[in-house]
Amino acid sequence: MTGTAAAPEAPVLLGVRHHGPGSARAVRAALDRCRPTAVLIEGPPEADALALLAAEEDMRPPVALLAHVAGEPGRAAFWPFAAFSPEWTALRWALAHDVPVRFIDLPAAHTLALGGETGPGPEAGPGPSEAATPRTDPLAVLAGAAGYDDPETWWEDVVEHRRDEGDALAPFEAVADAMGELRSALGEEGDAAHAERDAIREAHMRLKLREARREFGDAVAVVCGAWHVPALAERRTVAADRQTLKGLPKAKAEIGWVPWTHRRLSRHSGYGAGVTSPGWYGHLFRSPDRPVERWMTEVARLLRAEGHPVSSAHVIEAVRLAQTLAAMRGRPLAGLAETVDAIRAVMCDGSDVPLALVRDRLVVGDVLGEVPAAAPASPLQRDLDRQRRTLRLKPEAAVRDCEFDLRKDTDAARSRLLHRLRLLGVDWGEPLPSRGGLGTFRESWRLCWEPELSVRLAEAGAWGTTVEGAATAKAESLAREATALAGITALAERCLLADLPDALPVVMRALADRAALDSDAGHLAQALPALVRSVRYGDVRRTDTAALAEVATGLAERVFIGLPAACAGLDTDAAAEMRGHVDGVHRAVALLAETAETAETAEAAAPPGLRERWAAVLMVLAERDGLPGGIRGRAARLLLDDGRLTHERAERLMGLALSVGTPPAEAAAWIEGFVGSGGSGGMLLVHDERLLGLIDGWLTGVPPEAFTGVLPLLRRTFAVFEAGVRRTLGERIRRGGAGAGAQSPDQDTTRGFGPGLDPERAAAVLPVMRLLLGMLGTEAAAGPERSSAAKGSKGSKGVLV
Repeated sequence: MTGTAAAPEAPVLLGVRHHGPGSARAVRAALDRCRPTAVLIEGPPEADALALLAAEEDMRPPVALLAHVAGEPGRAAFWPFAAFSPEWTALRWALAHDVPVRFIDLPAAHTLALGGETGPGPEAGPGPSEAATPRTDPLAVLAGAAGYDDPETWWEDVVEHRRDEGDALAPFEAVADAMGELRSALGEEGDAAHAERDAIREAHMRLKLREARREFGDAVAVVCGAWHVPALAERRTVAADRQTLKGLPKAKAEIGWVPWTHRRLSRHSGYGAGVTSPGWYGHLFRSPDRPVERWMTEVARLLRAEGHPVSSAHVIEAVRLAQTLAAMRGRPLAGLAETVDAIRAVMCDGSDVPLALVRDRLVVGDVLGEVPAAAPASPLQRDLDRQRRTLRLKPEAAVRDCEFDLRKDTDAARSRLLHRLRLLGVDWGEPLPSRGGLGTFRESWRLCWEPELSVRLAEAGAWGTTVEGAATAKAESLAREATALAGITALAERCLLADLPDALPVVMRALADRAALDSDAGHLAQALPALVRSVRYGDVRRTDTAALAEVATGLAERVFIGLPAACAGLDTDAAAEMRGHVDGVHRAVALLAETAETAETAEAAAPPGLRERWAAVLMVLAERDGLPGGIRGRAARLLLDDGRLTHERAERLMGLALSVGTPPAEAAAWIEGFVGSGGSGGMLLVHDERLLGLIDGWLTGVPPEAFTGVLPLLRRTFAVFEAGVRRTLGERIRRGGAGAGAQSPDQDTTRGFGPGLDPERAAAVLPVMRLLLGMLGTEAAAGPERSSAAKGSKGSKGVLV
């Protein structure tokens, strides 16, 4: 039964909606009035010993209770709490008033043994189940009875926008009566499995309530989901409740506090916590007075920070529009729907693009909670906390890009930590292509801490008690279990990035054993790039890579020998894959040779002539008949780029590949291999009329019945060119520049693309270059030149533009 006096003689049952700011304020007001002798909260009883940590200054919600099976961290369950959660409010009130607090829900030991099946009730509160079985939503039923289509809107109107006036217990009595009627009306209509789980949980709650009444008297307060209030008020015998719990499976559970995020409280994120807008609810809880005005101010601040022109006048008008919409819709106060409509119309000019930013940053939010250092944690978690404090790496829920200079000790240590965590499956950071170029001393990362990483960290604790030790143990295990050569070379690269010298010998032995047994040139070619990338880390990361360089050189030699034969007899998909391997080997050989040339010791140097031997292999691939056209074209292009193939010889190879006797599909594949890598082939055709003429001549000669078959391949090839390159090629073809052959400077059929330099047109850029370089003071000394430039500037606007 529910109490109504200041000093209740019976338990006060406070039925709430989990993560509801209105419920949280009502709970605080009810507790202030009742002054109970103990507070009982829906949650796992194993957390009783952790309740005192909620009073610590370093404990900042959102946080969650994480329980997992001892020795099996993957079997875990969460109970999240936000600052606006009624349970959190009750917990903090009890600690502030020195009132005993107990958790009374089904123990985590049973929940985990049941596989997380005993999730939250229909209020979708802080329970372990992430995907509870759908059933009738009592809020939707009540909202429909009140004439509302949306239960969220109904809840805002009757609870969230309610002023704290009158009897503090009256709302809870009304909710209890409504839920009692609903449970009677719905009966067995809901899901049977859900009903059984609820019966188990409610039987345990009643037993815990009886224990509390014997220990603290009848004047106790219970904070639980509103759906459970009628069941807790129901008179049932102790024997019946114990019979309900008899025979439940049980597992040894470990529990602790972990940080949580507002994003994980949202339904959109996959954890059904019942909060579509945690950022908005947090604002309502923090700002009970003038919430709309304060919200619009926050939105304006965000949009201004992102470069949108929003003024105080926009804020005033948005508030007026939101309040007007609320009055027109018959609502007591503007809710989220009205504020969103007003923001879209006034601050976003009707666009959903900036509005999406508001939804992401404010309506949902990136708030990340904090847990005090005194909270129980695994040794691995404590080692990570120590390192991140030393390195000043703060976990954040918002995505943040950062760049590390590996020549600095702190940045190098940060890089090692993130790479070790990735090896353990804790993806706090994701490597990005460096914005500073291709140097090895710079790394770019995208950091974001997600709550589930706490589970992965607990799972990684099986490998060791420190981040380095755990990463080493897992790397050694992966090396022993690896079957693919490419996987082992990638693991070697990760070990070097993570600076795991103890794991590297085990990985090297596995690499040598696997490389000796693998005779597939494709596998060897796939494995070589990662191994060679590992070699280059020696300089910046101060790692001895001499042994890796020796293995990489031996692997490269084996690739040279077996690659031509491995390229024969391939179908279209296999040829495309092998062409990618050829590109990878080419880059790897260049990097390995460069490393050898700059090596300080003879032991680290590769044998001389590595580039020359690879060039000979490419020449074989480019000239051998019977190989796939894409591979032959790619080999010719690589040789041309390296200066080992003259334009005349490249023209001859292209002429043979595009001759009449070559099937159109094979010729199109050759073109794709030659010009279709990253779009750089477009500039080659722009500046080499003969190659463009050969392609143009071949294309115009393709029979109509074969043209449709080669068109998709050609479109894919030329689609990677930049728009300006495609436009230039089209202009050259239209004006007859392609295939014009060698012509004199006077034959300017395609203005600006003649084989010779036009001094007059080139001089037109000199004034602009002087302006850019700050050389205006030297123009007087360059009078004749300036005059020439002025003459040349006539009609040259297209060049400057």
